[in-house]
Amino acid sequence: MEKNYFAVLTRNEATLVDLLGKRALQQPNQVGYTFLVDGETKEISLTYQELDQKARSLAAKLQSIKATKQRALLLYPPGLDFIIAFFGCLYAGVTAVPVYPPRRNQRMTRLQSIVTDAQASFALTTTSVFSSIQQRLTEESELASLHWLTTDDIPTNLDLDWQKPQINQNTLAFLQYTSGSTGKPKGVMVNHGNLLHNLEYIKQAFELTPDSVSVTWLPSFHDMGLIDGIFQPLYAGFLGVLMSPVSFLQQPIRWLEAISRYRATHCGAPNFAYDLCDRQITPEQLSFLDLSSWSSAYSGAEPIRRETLKRLAAKFEPCGFRANFFYPCYGLAEATLMVSGGSVKDEPIYCTVQTDALTKNQVVEVSEPGQSAVELVSCGRAWMDTKIVIVNPESMTTCAANEVGEIWVSSPSVTDGYWKRPQETQQTFHAQLQDTKAGPFLRTGDLGFLLNGELFVTGRLKDIIIIRGQNHYPQDIEFTVHKSHVALRPNCGAAFSVEVEGIERLVIVQEVERTYLRRLDVNEVAKAISQAVFQQHQLQVYAVVLLKTASIPKTSSGKIQRHACRNHFLDGSLDVVGQWTANFPQVDLLQLQQEVENLWQKVQNSPESKTEQKSIKPALTQEAIATWLISHLALSLKVSIDRIDIYEPFATYGLDSALAVSMTGELSKWVGCELDPTVFWEYPNIEMLAQYLAAEYLLLQSATSPVISNIDERQIQISSYS
Repeated sequence: MEKNYFAVLTRNEATLVDLLGKRALQQPNQVGYTFLVDGETKEISLTYQELDQKARSLAAKLQSIKATKQRALLLYPPGLDFIIAFFGCLYAGVTAVPVYPPRRNQRMTRLQSIVTDAQASFALTTTSVFSSIQQRLTEESELASLHWLTTDDIPTNLDLDWQKPQINQNTLAFLQYTSGSTGKPKGVMVNHGNLLHNLEYIKQAFELTPDSVSVTWLPSFHDMGLIDGIFQPLYAGFLGVLMSPVSFLQQPIRWLEAISRYRATHCGAPNFAYDLCDRQITPEQLSFLDLSSWSSAYSGAEPIRRETLKRLAAKFEPCGFRANFFYPCYGLAEATLMVSGGSVKDEPIYCTVQTDALTKNQVVEVSEPGQSAVELVSCGRAWMDTKIVIVNPESMTTCAANEVGEIWVSSPSVTDGYWKRPQETQQTFHAQLQDTKAGPFLRTGDLGFLLNGELFVTGRLKDIIIIRGQNHYPQDIEFTVHKSHVALRPNCGAAFSVEVEGIERLVIVQEVERTYLRRLDVNEVAKAISQAVFQQHQLQVYAVVLLKTASIPKTSSGKIQRHACRNHFLDGSLDVVGQWTANFPQVDLLQLQQEVENLWQKVQNSPESKTEQKSIKPALTQEAIATWLISHLALSLKVSIDRIDIYEPFATYGLDSALAVSMTGELSKWVGCELDPTVFWEYPNIEMLAQYLAAEYLLLQSATSPVISNIDERQIQISSYS
């Protein structure tokens, strides 16, 4: 029945333009999307009719400035404006290129690379975003030459001027960029047919109906947030609730509260997000939730860990959550989104295999996990007319049943290839099996095996690094590293990830210039690397390994062998001249709690604080703000406060983008006003940030009545760090 429905849909609604037009005609007043402005209760919504009208008005404007068949960058913060802009492009026959607006003081290298590669002529954004970057555009010729259009002030009465474009299933809908800044970005070409097939694929696999509800915080410029979070609700005709990633990262409970309030059924995220919920959400917060409606809690975009699923199932059980609600799945942008998934009625399937055999690409099952065994989570099976095969990446022949190989995919969801990259498209999207001559297949670059039809992903052939569900290309990080300090040799470093206590961590292996070997300051170089990577990539560096000149593993043609570097790092066989690890000796939580209380007592007994306490609402001093930051860093890391230096960069203490956003949320509540997470980049250590916030408070105090709360109400949540 479902396949017949798809046939009817693709005949009568061949594009997303047809689909939205149908919804607007048949269900004009149905709310399609609700955006939680504050991540909680403040909401704005769009009905199908409103979205259709706004999209037609924007499309008419785009058509009037000759944008049809051109590429347009979409630079939007999370919200409904992005959805309107995307459909406005589709309605105008414009190829959308979703990207995230650059934050203040961030280099625009990636944005420039995408503009150049996509050959974009237009850029769409909001008035506020354009105002924030307008000054910087004059310094970047590629960006200044674009035709910029703010879409939140376009009249909605232009809809009658719209002319439906000549588009079909083969028409390019958008470019999904998958690479970073210094490594040339690649735009995956997704057409309307790919989208409709994958949306039907997701609908069948998750058993979605018009009664389903989704709540997502995933970024709209990434494939999972865009396709499952925005397009899928439209396709299946159910309500899509959205919030910003910052809202979730600051307070993960907001996601679960929205799921409970809207009775959501279909919500998911990468593995790290579930770990975050486990660490930061308290039993008291869960006591107010009802998660019994959450029938498909999908997990994808990074390695899925059984330990995480087991912990969360137990933690959420009092809220009505069941273990079979977890839904591991696998996909990639080159296949539009989803490739495999399980059954919404069944618990996830697990497999325990020998570690040593796995390193030799062999699958040997064992009955119990242990030091020599690893538990793997199945990512489900292929649905509909999709085919998955496991292939030896060297001989290009089908692997035996007990062998690990590269995952190849054949499906109508597989996209047309990479924009303006015919050679890479041929290699990646048109692979053929040498033994059976079957094809074409998409080479995913991921390793895995099939067991009873279930797909188990074991690793990656390609060097892409996945941390917190985000893809990071090692060449980008390596470029940042070698420019961070004069002692480092250009093009002689490797970036890769290793698993530490169930979490992917970033490791840097880097050669040192021969002239610096005798006078090498390991800590100085490691701090420079950590700070540069933090500033440019918002990543925490776990370890820095400095190598003797000309010792890093390379191919005969001079390419860095990242997998060999990783293996040598793990077995300790690199030619090391210095090493730094971001590990701090941890202290007992009760002891740390006492240290924090003593520190706050010292602040409150200081002469400055005693003077301030005479007022009704005492001002926040620089000392008090610094104390808050010291306390929270110490509690986050579970280290003694004596190890926190207010002059050291936040990057030294492992403050990545997720932790920075989370701390910003806590800090905003404490000071009583909203703060942007970028303050941790703009004021990169405790001393500078405390000085800035104290000065801002004084300005507020002199201009208006104080709005910042008493330090006695600091609300340090010890339990949230345990």
